[in-house]
Amino acid sequence: MEDFESEVNKIIEAGAYRYILSGPRSQAEPYRRIVVSRKKEYYQAEQYTQKQVFHLNLSAQELPGYLTGQLKDRYMQMNAWTDIHEYQIKISKKGRALVNRTRAAAKPASLESHNRQKNYLLKEGTVIPPLVDMGVFTKEGAVVKSMYDKYRQINRFVELVDDALKGQEGGELRVIDFGCGKSYLTFILYYYLTEIRGMQVRMTGLDLKEDVIRRCSETAAKYHYDGLNFEIGDIGGYRCDEPVDMVITLHACDTATDYALYHAIRWNAKMIFSVPCCQHECNGQIESERLAAITRYGIIKERAAALFTDAIRGNLLEYSGYRTQLLEFIDMAHTPKNILIRGIRSDISSRKRREALDEVLNLTEEFHLSPTLLRLMKDGGQV
Repeated sequence: MEDFESEVNKIIEAGAYRYILSGPRSQAEPYRRIVVSRKKEYYQAEQYTQKQVFHLNLSAQELPGYLTGQLKDRYMQMNAWTDIHEYQIKISKKGRALVNRTRAAAKPASLESHNRQKNYLLKEGTVIPPLVDMGVFTKEGAVVKSMYDKYRQINRFVELVDDALKGQEGGELRVIDFGCGKSYLTFILYYYLTEIRGMQVRMTGLDLKEDVIRRCSETAAKYHYDGLNFEIGDIGGYRCDEPVDMVITLHACDTATDYALYHAIRWNAKMIFSVPCCQHECNGQIESERLAAITRYGIIKERAAALFTDAIRGNLLEYSGYRTQLLEFIDMAHTPKNILIRGIRSDISSRKRREALDEVLNLTEEFHLSPTLLRLMKDGGQV
């Protein structure tokens, strides 16, 4: 079996950037295949079980020994690709390495897609259980063509969270997800934080529907997401007696978003991610004598009320000490409800905070608005 190491080294020296180990020698082998990809300064091995994938980073010095060991003891085949050739090593019944080299007509499909989505944090080709169950990924980790827009949307959300976590490595993260619903993004975010970023996460999903919470709890158990739990409860009456790092509220209807944001402000949560939905409150209040054109036409009034609502929320977060952005979450072609409010606890000057509050007071006075978040902050003494 001495030819294993020699053949593997030849392939590495030829500039291979991707390796796939397959054909487990034993049915007891936990990983049905291993995909090794070259990164900028290291190699990453994605080790696939039937339902999960585990990551292992390898230095260039470790790679030859790793691949040789897998072929020698655990797998019957390895395929590898350079820009010019595809290599295949098969282990014969007598234990010899049979090597075949062909000209690469094209890069593997997963690599072509990688070029298209090279910045995505949730990589195609990785078996991510929540994405498979959602129908976004096939069982092999390929994106279902009809679900590509959903795949982009999910990655967009994860990217916005990842950007807020820059410079934060390890440690424990306490997350509350208000109005979690079926929790698709909750499961995916938990996977990303724990499996990819390697963080210790305790996450709670809250929803009013008992059957939804039951299904979510069963799914968390199936995925072995031990730090993720779900509770039945109302956002307005929710209590938490420990520090909270991140508050998420995705499509909490109407004023439920305001209660979630108010909790985050009271708790001094470090990060807030909110995608509002169904902003009815201000639509029922908005009127103006000087700017009546905005309220004359129903569709304009509805859209203006929704935008005013989110502008007020953003400013009140800014006043409360959060560096706040209103970002496009989904392309407008897919849904008009495409704004994500992201607030990061920061050191904001008293002048900027006061300006943010004054803008809210001017807007509410002009259009006769009494938004829930402003009322809650007044009643709680924050304003």
